[in-house]
Amino acid sequence: MADRARIEAFLEMMSAERGAAANTLDAYARDLMDASEFCGGRLADASGRDLSGWLADLSARGLAPSSQARKLSAVRRFFRFLFEEGDRKDDPTSKLDGPKPARDVPDVLSRDEMKGLIEACADDLRLKALVELLYGAGLRASELVSLTLGSLPRRKGSRWVTRDIIIRGKGGKERLCPLGKPALAALSDWLAVREEHLPEGSLARGRAENFVFPSRGKAGHLTRRRLGQLLEDLAGTAGIRPDRVHPHALRHAYATHLLMGGADLRSVQTLLGHADIATTQIYTHVLTDELAELLETAHPLARRS
Repeated sequence: MADRARIEAFLEMMSAERGAAANTLDAYARDLMDASEFCGGRLADASGRDLSGWLADLSARGLAPSSQARKLSAVRRFFRFLFEEGDRKDDPTSKLDGPKPARDVPDVLSRDEMKGLIEACADDLRLKALVELLYGAGLRASELVSLTLGSLPRRKGSRWVTRDIIIRGKGGKERLCPLGKPALAALSDWLAVREEHLPEGSLARGRAENFVFPSRGKAGHLTRRRLGQLLEDLAGTAGIRPDRVHPHALRHAYATHLLMGGADLRSVQTLLGHADIATTQIYTHVLTDELAELLETAHPLARRS
C-alpha cells in the first residue's frame, strides 16, 4: 500500500519528537489505515472531496461523533506532517467540518459513596492505596498502574518530606499532583508491605521492582484491566452498582468534589492534566444539576406538596 511508509514515518515522528504513548500510536495507526483503505491506499494524495466522502462513510457506518472526531484529528495531524515534510503543498483537511462530539454529563459518585468504597477496602492495603490515589489525586488508570517509586514524594525515614507525585500524562507531559493526608497515609501503609508482594524469580522481580504496584505480568505492574476488576469487586462489597465504579469514575468524583469545595476551574484543569479547559467544564454541568435540585428542595419559595 502506497501510504504505509508515510504512515510509519509519521508514527516514528510522533514517538520520537512528541513522546506519544504506545496506545496513542496504535490508535493513530488504526485511524490512518481506515482512511487509507477508503482512499484506495492513496491517503497521502487525497483531496478535500475524498476526505469528505470518508467522513460521510464513517457516519454511515454508525460511528459515534466522538470516534469520528478522533479519526479526523489523526488525519489532520498526518497532513500537517506531510506539509512540514514537503510531501504536500496544501492541507486538504483545512476546510473539513468534523462532528462536534456531545459530552455526556458523568454519573458522579457522591461523597458518601466514596466514603463507603474506602471503608470497604478494610485491611486490603494495596486496594486502599489504589482507591486513595485515584480519588485523592485524580489519576488516570494508566498513570496509576505505571506509577514508579521515583515519582513518589520524598521521604525521610517514615515521614513524608514532600507531598507531590510526578505524573507523566498524555503526550508525555509532566504534572505535579499533590496528595492529601489520607492518600499519603494509605501509600505509606502499602509501601510498608510492598516488598512482600514482589514476584519471585529474578526476571519477573527485575521488571516489577521499580513500580509502586508490582505484578508478575509482562509489564511488571498491575494492569488497567485488573484494576477495573478490583474496583468492580469493591463496588459489590460497598453495595454500589458495579458499572458505576471504575477508575475514571473516581477521577470524575475527584474533580467534581473539588469544584463543590470551591476550587476554581483552572486549578482543576491543571490538576487533571487537561490540555483544553472545555474538557474540564463538563464537571460544571454536574454542579448545575445539583444546585438546581438544591433550589427545588431548600429555597423558601420552592413548591412543596
